[in-house]
Amino acid sequence: MLYTIIKAVHIIFMVSYFAGIFYLVRLFVYYKDTDAFDESKKQILREQYIFMARRLWNIITVPAGTIMAVSGLAMIFLNSGLMKMPWFHLKITFLVGLAIYHYWCWKKVLQIKNLNGNPLPIKNIKLRQANEIATFLLFLVVFTVILKSMVIELWWQLIVGFFVLVFLIMMTVKLVNKKKQ
Repeated sequence: MLYTIIKAVHIIFMVSYFAGIFYLVRLFVYYKDTDAFDESKKQILREQYIFMARRLWNIITVPAGTIMAVSGLAMIFLNSGLMKMPWFHLKITFLVGLAIYHYWCWKKVLQIKNLNGNPLPIKNIKLRQANEIATFLLFLVVFTVILKSMVIELWWQLIVGFFVLVFLIMMTVKLVNKKKQ
């Protein structure tokens, strides 16, 4: 029963964490979009985006990520057999990727805070593409957990499918940006 409760907490805070990460990078995109605005509008919006990003990071994303991680570690502690499962090793690998992405987001939060309303030194298209990384990681983790033993048997189909998905999403982002310009 305790394991099931912790698993439910883990899933709830995983959803909260990803909601925070998805919206955070979208705020970076909105901040970058202000480059083309007149100076007074640009300054007002950038201050608001900085405020929103810092609050989102500090009040939702980091606490949810912490609870997600602690509950995940508690599940490993309560069910050490997970560490013997090949699918779980794959999940851990994807979570390392998520940790790297989390670090990148944290650096961007610090960067826009310290820019004092100046432009974010990254191309808009790169931010829009970076916004999709969390989606890819979420797909990988969820499919790995749901398919478990099938992941090992069907790994190459999943990898090919994943790269097709990545390609389609990245091309869609590029097309949408071209139409905007």
